[in-house]
Amino acid sequence: MKREHYIPFDKEFLLEEQLAEYTGDEKQAEDFKKLFDIIEHYFHYEAFNLIRNIKKNYAFFDPDLPPKERETFKEKSDFSVFKESLHKVLELSNYSRVSQETLDKAFQDSDLIGLKLDIDLDVYKDYEIYVRGQHTAKEKITKYFFWKKKIEVEYYDRVMIYLKYHDADYYKKNKLKKGEKLIEPGTVVLKIFKRVPKNDLETIFPNAIPKMSLTDKLLLWVPGIVGGISLLSAKVIPALINMQAAYQSGETIDLLNSKTSLNQGLIALGILGAYLFRQYNNFVNKKIKYSKMLSDSLYFKNLGNNSGAFYSLLNSSEEEVLKETILAYSFLNKSKTSLTEEELDQQIESWFKTKHSTDLDFDVTEALQKLKNSGLGFETDGKWNVIPLDKALIRMDEIWDGVFNYSELTA
Repeated sequence: MKREHYIPFDKEFLLEEQLAEYTGDEKQAEDFKKLFDIIEHYFHYEAFNLIRNIKKNYAFFDPDLPPKERETFKEKSDFSVFKESLHKVLELSNYSRVSQETLDKAFQDSDLIGLKLDIDLDVYKDYEIYVRGQHTAKEKITKYFFWKKKIEVEYYDRVMIYLKYHDADYYKKNKLKKGEKLIEPGTVVLKIFKRVPKNDLETIFPNAIPKMSLTDKLLLWVPGIVGGISLLSAKVIPALINMQAAYQSGETIDLLNSKTSLNQGLIALGILGAYLFRQYNNFVNKKIKYSKMLSDSLYFKNLGNNSGAFYSLLNSSEEEVLKETILAYSFLNKSKTSLTEEELDQQIESWFKTKHSTDLDFDVTEALQKLKNSGLGFETDGKWNVIPLDKALIRMDEIWDGVFNYSELTA
């Protein structure tokens, strides 16, 4: 499994873990808690400005807004700025884009539903899927009719799908099907889900339609055609021909043998029909299972849609940046010597692996950049240090004082 920048622990949990390092020194513990709080509030302020910017530039492409209201943002919303801001938030939230190779594999394979889905990707002008966090779980699936088997399924903890629709002229030119008229041309759809199977990623596309796979078709039609022709030619048709010939010639009909042969043929056809019905019913059951999975995704797994998805993403980005920054500060603060970027990275990753059995790729570069930009950390000859806790609190207070500076206007 690929190592991620994502830190799969709550910020409050990590705070308590770091506070435990100051056991016995109440002043240091109190100052560290204050520093955590003020940094958290400052990052929240930065996120507020970002979400205000991204919402304004998304408004013209938001399918949840009425067309008339969207039109008022035509000159105000800049798609390139929106896309750039979205990518920035996803990067800060430690989401990574799913490669086309992984997506193609998901289209071909299926862990849970065992159903082939048809997705018309031409409906979209552009589409992207981003994921964060992975885990595996044992799931029970049906194999070979009634035999159930446990398999290990790989899940993504969070999945965001980005869908950009073509403009109206494209759909007129290509003569949309009736079911596709719900599309809002020119809009961008954003959806965030939790706990999505890696090989069932295609289920989050809104236009995924179940269809029979080649195996389903072969199991349904080959036995039907071969068995049907064989039974008709060997049992039913000869019996009917003999009865018809005897009737026309006036000969005595061997009624018992003819009826027996005819009944055997019809019974065999009935058994064949039952088999075909069961095969088709299996496909129908798979469709029902897919519909349930889809409804579960929409009701239980959906975490946000369109502009509402920004709040989920921004909250994630705030937490990730806060956790990275405070961990980098904490480890540098308690180190008796200056540390290189590589040494700090190794210490934090080793701490997660030893204490929490978690193998992650800590984003040390981003964390150190945050410390440097805020004046809490500094580099000398390739080695990093942080200012003491009491001075760090004063520094953050100065930053806050400069956020809303109206004294120049009244001077």
